[in-house]
Amino acid sequence: MQLTMKQQQLQYFPFLLFFIFFLHSTTTPAHSQAVSPGPSGPTNITAILEKAGQFTTFIRLLKSTQVANQINTQLNNSNQGLTIFAPTDNAFTTLKSGTLNSLTDQQKVQLVQFHILPSLFTISQFQTVSNPLRTQAGDSSNGEFPLNVTTSGNQVNLTTGVVDATVANTIFSGSQFVVYQVDKVLLPLDIFGAPVSPAPAPSSDKPEKTVSGSEAPSGSKNDASVDTSGATTAAVSFGVVAVSAAIFCSLWL
Repeated sequence: MQLTMKQQQLQYFPFLLFFIFFLHSTTTPAHSQAVSPGPSGPTNITAILEKAGQFTTFIRLLKSTQVANQINTQLNNSNQGLTIFAPTDNAFTTLKSGTLNSLTDQQKVQLVQFHILPSLFTISQFQTVSNPLRTQAGDSSNGEFPLNVTTSGNQVNLTTGVVDATVANTIFSGSQFVVYQVDKVLLPLDIFGAPVSPAPAPSSDKPEKTVSGSEAPSGSKNDASVDTSGATTAAVSFGVVAVSAAIFCSLWL
């Protein structure tokens, strides 16, 4: 008995479905990607900051003052928690020229220690903490190294009596210590005494220079970039399915 045209088309229908499924599965990527693990082995604060990027100046201070070794020793040999405020390289560029070079070795140690709390504080715990916070730079009760915190929702603001800073991001969070990114260098009152003037702005009488796209800072390009690979892949997959369905419909009809 001779098969009709529609019966012949139905014979090929399972093969067509398999073909469509195969093309779709080979062009659709996984929707999730495993987070890369942190540095293996003993805790190393400078390795964590180096992996995060944009903390070159703070890393150099941690190493030159030997505070990095003290942090690593404490974290690897005790259960005491730590909270570390890490200023970005951009934060250091806002300081007046020569600020760091004018400090003695002891003052540099105190400056770094002023960015470290001898306890672990989560963002939510800052909402109920008592001011002033005690830092590793010294006792804050005598007014030498006061560090006060205020919160507004999940935003944490820090004030030293010299500068005001904001916690911008969480760089690392573990069971024993946490590292926060701050947008200003925390300048202790005992060392700087009065508010430090920021770096002078360019003179207003100079003609403004239009910055072209090729001259814009690389960070701005990264901030503005959007990953469109997932959307492109989804469009290709949809196109393959649509074309295959159109072919089948033409054969059916």
